[in-house]
Amino acid sequence: MLLDLQLNDHLRLRKQHPCGSYEWTVTRLGADIGLECKGCGRRVMLTRRELAKRLKTNLTKHEEEQHGQQPNS
Repeated sequence: MLLDLQLNDHLRLRKQHPCGSYEWTVTRLGADIGLECKGCGRRVMLTRRELAKRLKTNLTKHEEEQHGQQPNS
């Protein structure tokens, strides 16, 4: 599963952080994804594969980037 993430996206993970929060903010993109806990501010790094397993939903709404496409003639 390819993750379509952007900086400052708000994510909900499957397991609760020890502080009690399920929500995280994306702080770094690359081979590893940097996350910051919304509850306590703790920062962690996860591989894309590990994040794909742990991710429940992306809470950030992104607009579709297909607005300017025209059909091929």
